[in-house]
Amino acid sequence: MTGSNALNVIDAGPEHAAVIVDIIHRSFGARPVLDPPSTALDETVESVARTLATAGGLLVERRGLPMGAMLFDESRPGQLGLRRVCVDPDIQARGVASAMLGVAEDTAEERGKDGIWLNVREELPETVQFWTHRRYEPIGRDEPFIEFGKTLWLAREVPTAEEMQSLAKRLAPLLRAGDLLVLSGDLGAGKTTFTQGLGEALGVRGPITSPTFVLARTHPSLVDGPPLVHVDAYRLGDLSEIDDLDLDSTTDSAVTVVEWGDGMAEQLADSWLHVRIEVRGPRPIDPLGTPHDGDVPDEVDPRVVTIKPHGPRWVGVPLRSTLLGS
Repeated sequence: MTGSNALNVIDAGPEHAAVIVDIIHRSFGARPVLDPPSTALDETVESVARTLATAGGLLVERRGLPMGAMLFDESRPGQLGLRRVCVDPDIQARGVASAMLGVAEDTAEERGKDGIWLNVREELPETVQFWTHRRYEPIGRDEPFIEFGKTLWLAREVPTAEEMQSLAKRLAPLLRAGDLLVLSGDLGAGKTTFTQGLGEALGVRGPITSPTFVLARTHPSLVDGPPLVHVDAYRLGDLSEIDDLDLDSTTDSAVTVVEWGDGMAEQLADSWLHVRIEVRGPRPIDPLGTPHDGDVPDEVDPRVVTIKPHGPRWVGVPLRSTLLGS
């Protein structure tokens, strides 16, 4: 960030321990008295330095003045824990916590993590609200703590139709009955190509083609797995029309893929994956000059596929490591 009021978020090391322990003590000391009391006040320069030397942490400064800090926790495979998230009590509501959180999520990605977790005192409703508004999901409770978690989203360049299907095939083992995928992207982006790869990996009866004129098609499993329900919402005008498809009757027992479902299909479940496919270049055109949404020709510019998890179902799922791994 730039400007006189810019925040500087620093990857903290043991040399920052004294400054960070001072922020921890002042921040947690200004909170209401809790029972049992927070162990944050037991932190010492030595204990903070040990954490910074192993797991690391962040320090936020503005004009050289320390304003906030957090410590990391590497105790869970594939997950980055956040501890002692604190802001100077004299400068609350100035974006310090949000700035730290953004850098913490970047750090988790850089370290190859799938997600983030932390414990929040349930007696602090404003703190609970802060994490909820940033799409962290409550996934456990050990009084007086609520455990929150978040699975990180990912973006991947996909240069060919074969690799589009390959990406979907890598996703398939993470899916189970009740999962909902909402696909978006321009005509010809490759939504049906993605679904074809998914259906092949799930072992459902094909062929999988664009359901534009059928609206919804069910592909039964050939391997004793969940069926695949493939929906095209392109011609649907509003929520009431997707209700008319009666998808509620199959959502819990099938993997449901809804093309063009933004703003409508999310109502079908409390958790879903949003898969957005962007064309970086001219859209594929058939010989008649009509954009299509079938196979993506190898010669066109690559697509970028962005997958964002929503809801508690996806917390703790190794989405990034599965789809971005070598």
